[in-house]
Amino acid sequence: MSNVKALPLLDPVVAEGVVPCCPPLTERPLTAEEAERTAAMFKALGDPVRLRLFSLVASHEGGEACVCDISDVGVSQPTVSHHLKKLKEAGLLTSERRGTWVYYRVEPSVMAAMGQMLTAAAPMA
Repeated sequence: MSNVKALPLLDPVVAEGVVPCCPPLTERPLTAEEAERTAAMFKALGDPVRLRLFSLVASHEGGEACVCDISDVGVSQPTVSHHLKKLKEAGLLTSERRGTWVYYRVEPSVMAAMGQMLTAAAPMA
């Protein structure tokens, strides 16, 4: 018997209790707190190994990946664990231990909120 279940996708604007990282950059200037939180996310993604791990998790079938499926990124397993920890600390990933393995998934509203933040409100000239 499997305890795997599909989770619904959340719209970051309407999901109850879900707060996007910040408003679109064209909407208004960021507050100091919004800038700190957003910078931590982009800083975590600024490392090529972390960006690759984030991409592997985000694009994995079912929206989550076992650490055993994503550890082949050209660095040692302890280094993979370090990078995954940094992505979690930045609020980009969540994890769940199942037996001896840890499964990672992208926070439900992260990609939509980050994309929305970078999207211009008006078409560029």
